[in-house]
Amino acid sequence: MSTTITPHEESSAETGTSGKTIRILIADDHPIFRDGLKHLLATEKDFEVVGEAGHGDDVLPAVEKLHPDILLLDLKMPGTHGLAVLQKMQAAQSPTKVIVLTASDDKNEFVQAMKLGTCGIVLKQSATDLLFKSIRKVNDGEIWLDSHTTAAVIRQFASGDDLPAVPSNGRARERLPLSQREREIVTLVAQGFKNKEMAEKMFISEQTVKNHLHNIFDKLGVSDRLELALYAIHRKLHLS
Repeated sequence: MSTTITPHEESSAETGTSGKTIRILIADDHPIFRDGLKHLLATEKDFEVVGEAGHGDDVLPAVEKLHPDILLLDLKMPGTHGLAVLQKMQAAQSPTKVIVLTASDDKNEFVQAMKLGTCGIVLKQSATDLLFKSIRKVNDGEIWLDSHTTAAVIRQFASGDDLPAVPSNGRARERLPLSQREREIVTLVAQGFKNKEMAEKMFISEQTVKNHLHNIFDKLGVSDRLELALYAIHRKLHLS
């Protein structure tokens, strides 16, 4: 079996936890694509590619060895499938955030990847600046889905195939309606605003935003911001 794990030379730059350099691992079985992506990422001062994996079996060892902030993962690699990689990372509670970078248009895989903890999905045909933006958003704790992918995933969730991201307990929502302030927060979450940005926009404290989000999660029966964003988009609250 031919494998590729390429740790890059350590730099003196600070890591992503300092808010400066975002350490990135590229996992893709096409050497030309990896090389091109590496050079693209190198044009951004806050990005550092710390390694590459060219075979599915090498991804987890690379993550464990290099501890990247972000893993750019192609799901369809030889050896261990990307979804199996995500499942193992989820079970190990890996702190590395994953962005699926794919040429596939398989909506079922997108949904499964999200259920397994993926923080972002970016199509390989996307513009370069969108990839850069997704990396920064995900590193800051946000979820990244472009409009095309979001629409496709929403349709998949709406089909009701035992997928939990859109809450189904409508009666509970009727008993516990959202306040106007909570609806405003839901709208901003669906539009991609971070807690700090929402606090500044609404002239309230960041802790108050967190308190509202806790109440919203409880009322709607969602467990995280991704589920809340999907619910909001499904209900067209993001257009408010």
